[in-house]
Amino acid sequence: MSARPQPDPHPAPQPSRRLFLGMAAATPLAMTGVMSLGAGTAHAADSAYVMVYFTESTSLGAGTDYGLHLAVSPDALNWTPLNQNNPVATPTAGALGLRDPFVMRKQDGTFVVIATDLKGTDWSYNSQYIHVWDSVDLRTFTGYRRLKLHDMATHSWAPEAFWDAGRRQYAVIYSSVNSSGHNVIMVNYTSDFVTASAPQVFFDPGYDVIDGNMTVGVNGVNYLHFKKNQTLVAARSTSLNPGSFTEFSTGVAHGGTEAPEVIKSLTSNTWYLWGDTYTPNGVFYAWQTSDLASGTWTALDQKTYTQPVNSKHCGIATISSTEYNNLLAKWGAPAWNRLKSYNYPARYVRHANFVGRIDTYPFDLYTDSQWKLVPGLADSSAVSFQSVNYPTRYLRHYNYELRLDVSDGTSTFAADATFYRTAGLADSGWASFRSYNNPTRYIRHSDYALRIDPVSTATERQDATFRVGY
Repeated sequence: MSARPQPDPHPAPQPSRRLFLGMAAATPLAMTGVMSLGAGTAHAADSAYVMVYFTESTSLGAGTDYGLHLAVSPDALNWTPLNQNNPVATPTAGALGLRDPFVMRKQDGTFVVIATDLKGTDWSYNSQYIHVWDSVDLRTFTGYRRLKLHDMATHSWAPEAFWDAGRRQYAVIYSSVNSSGHNVIMVNYTSDFVTASAPQVFFDPGYDVIDGNMTVGVNGVNYLHFKKNQTLVAARSTSLNPGSFTEFSTGVAHGGTEAPEVIKSLTSNTWYLWGDTYTPNGVFYAWQTSDLASGTWTALDQKTYTQPVNSKHCGIATISSTEYNNLLAKWGAPAWNRLKSYNYPARYVRHANFVGRIDTYPFDLYTDSQWKLVPGLADSSAVSFQSVNYPTRYLRHYNYELRLDVSDGTSTFAADATFYRTAGLADSGWASFRSYNNPTRYIRHSDYALRIDPVSTATERQDATFRVGY
């Protein structure tokens, strides 16, 4: 297939703290990293992951929500948003919204969630507080409060926490502008996330730095990943003491990138680094390494990972299989799907002006890419694609081109809108869709437009293969 880039029909400026901090920072981020449980309460072995995040659409319109969102994953790469990608908790004090949530399992086996006290993109908004929730199981959130960290006339961005075994306390790190005049990473110590010690400077390399993410105790070394200008870099120390970390890594970025989140595979010696881009706003990229000490990362193929739609600045923690299943049972998987292109994995099946095509995410409206895979209109063992934002319309072929039309109730329409789901023609772990009434033809993209065609070449098989996810 000869692919031609298409102009963005809805270009929009993307908000960024770079506008406020010059070459310093852009949106906050959440961190996770590996926390040593030490002598804490035992819990079932972890076998899956939970993500906390907030949402912003590319234009800050529909799909933007500054509440606490949850997603789960068996592999830390492909995510199922919970509660239909709606918030599971919302702050009731301070700015009445959050950014940069972070989740950590505490020493007693329960969870704490902390987040930036900020709703929207007013980077001049000052808050000496962060939002805090307690949770036994991430199905209920209790004890909501704000924790005061300092008295400075500045912000408390992108809080994260880790257990400092030497101090027998939790360290809360975050970014604030102190007397240096630039953002540094501060630290406070707490045993209960109700009161905290006086703030100290945790890391100040002499330039603006935000979005600290800690990974503790890897072969005796602790790693601090953070945002430097528009790039994700790391510092390390054999101590957890404030002021002991030294920058060492090769930076990674994909455009303007922030909010590093490092998490280890539960099935291999692979580390993943998630980064949140803001050019355009709200796209995650991922890198991997088998050796944190190397300070180098390799970009992952976008085929291998999918973020929750509109997600921003995530925090990731490990959970047990029981917790994973209980979260899905409590909050539910989405009633809709998105379809990712196999050979253009930055692109998703969507309708634009009622024409079927694949376009690069993000785009407005994001709901153009959400589909309900319902029983086939002509054969209930097959599927039809019902639009989420135009629920009277279905994806159907007409002159072999796919478009979004209102069902007229005829058998011809039903047949045109019905497809058999098969193993992916280019990858059996993905999916392909064969036409009901033109059974030698499959849905494929050609110059990014969707149509049904006979498929024979390797390129055509790739064009006709999609990942059904969220």
